[in-house]
Amino acid sequence: MKAISTAALPSELFLLGCAGQTPLALASPQGMGFKAFNLLRMAQMGLPVPPAFVLGTKFCADAASQDQAASPELWAPALQALESASAALRFGHAARPLLLSVRSGAPVSMPGMMETLLNIGLNDETVQGLIRQTGNPRLAWDAYRRLIASFAEVVVGLPAALFEDELKRLCAGRDERLLDFAELRGLTQRFLQLYNQAAGKPFPQSPQLQLQQAIAAVFASWQSDKARSYRAAHGIADAIGTAVTVQAMVFGNAGVRSGAGVGFTRDPRSGVPGLWVDFLFNAQGEDVVSGRRSAQGHEQLQQVLPQVWEELQQACALLERQMAEMQDFEFTVQDGRLYLLQTRDGKRSPQAQARIALDLCREGVIDQTTARQRCAGLDEAALRLSRVLAADGEAAQALARAQAASTGVVTGRIVLDEAGARAAQAAGQPAVLLRRDAETADSAALALTLGLLTQNGARTSHAAVVARQMGKVCLVACEGMWLDEAAREVHFGDRCLREGDWISLDGNEACIYAGQVQTEWWCPPGLLAELKQLRQDLPPAHTQAEQLVGA
Repeated sequence: MKAISTAALPSELFLLGCAGQTPLALASPQGMGFKAFNLLRMAQMGLPVPPAFVLGTKFCADAASQDQAASPELWAPALQALESASAALRFGHAARPLLLSVRSGAPVSMPGMMETLLNIGLNDETVQGLIRQTGNPRLAWDAYRRLIASFAEVVVGLPAALFEDELKRLCAGRDERLLDFAELRGLTQRFLQLYNQAAGKPFPQSPQLQLQQAIAAVFASWQSDKARSYRAAHGIADAIGTAVTVQAMVFGNAGVRSGAGVGFTRDPRSGVPGLWVDFLFNAQGEDVVSGRRSAQGHEQLQQVLPQVWEELQQACALLERQMAEMQDFEFTVQDGRLYLLQTRDGKRSPQAQARIALDLCREGVIDQTTARQRCAGLDEAALRLSRVLAADGEAAQALARAQAASTGVVTGRIVLDEAGARAAQAAGQPAVLLRRDAETADSAALALTLGLLTQNGARTSHAAVVARQMGKVCLVACEGMWLDEAAREVHFGDRCLREGDWISLDGNEACIYAGQVQTEWWCPPGLLAELKQLRQDLPPAHTQAEQLVGA
């Protein structure tokens, strides 16, 4: 098909990953948001990025602009380009449906503060087409039930628990990924009933109407309470707005050779080189980042799909060289094929900031001047870590273990919500927030506390990223933990703690302790020595030695 001319597109409408792709020279993070801008950069690098069109930040300016962005007349040519790049799939086609994701993306990173909708375009008719197209009825019904639940929450404003509770009832303790297609088909029908009852109208069967309402809802999420609070806390101007990316779906929930993952090109806690990944087989990306599911590290991915793991390592090495910075990335594997969905500079601890700058300088990715700039203000006080000090020579007995998303040790009173956090602050008491899921909706409460411990969640979930950015100790996926919010209690096996009791989180060793622990401050002496050497005019000693060897 003939490529659509970029000049023929409306202003502030961009194409990536398809014919007529917007030249990088005509794009900017301010106009199309950092997420889409980096997707465009990845597409130009030749990395596997699903095709997309982007509605720029100008459409977020006011209600009239948002209404314009939701109008099919505006984006019809861009949708045609997307269809042309998608193997003859067509949006809304009964036999070969193209499904879409609708994602937010501001000019600055705001992890998890705005909304995303996946699987747009599924309805009672196209779900049958997807089954015939893929030969995978489980994928089709799983994607459809996910769309109904997320659409209800994001577009209509219904509580997520309405659908989560129904899912839990059906699973009866099983992993939802073990549900077969017949169970998922029944669940989808139940979700349609719940939607109709709670919304007072049927779930929209028109794919075009779904897309219009999804675009409008994602733009509207720029003014959500959590997004406004995040901007206020981080000095981000309201006027910059968000862009919206409409992208061809790829399916991590397509079976045993599929999955979704989020990772960092280096450990964001320590800066140690090597991919730091959370991955879930047979899942979609929201399962990892939402904080409602627990994920595994990369070992299973490496074992089951070694070729994908090798491709991911190569892609991430290229990203670091091109971006000249440690990256936080999102990816999907569909039937053994890798797709990259996002990259951005990764949030990290001060220790990791120093380690990464030093290593990138040593590797020749950045120069000394840049490394010194990135390490500005990182002195001993900024780099020190708290660690548990053994009392009387005996190690403390851990109450439970979890996955550490950040380092350090904190001790405080247990609080279970924002009201408890505010009460503890008013009383002058240090507090630690305990929650069932690692969700960004709890960011305001987290800001009032020293750390976060969750029953579910992944190290790379949006809430964990935000906690690390805030400098909070964060532990997630504590399997032995069970929260009883009604009784204001938390259980660790047979041990019960109540709101207001003391608890300690050790992010260094991923341990939880009842009561208070003794701590000491510690700073890696080698790191301080390397920083001192970096700040001198001469190159580091190891570089001088390498130059002599080369001579």
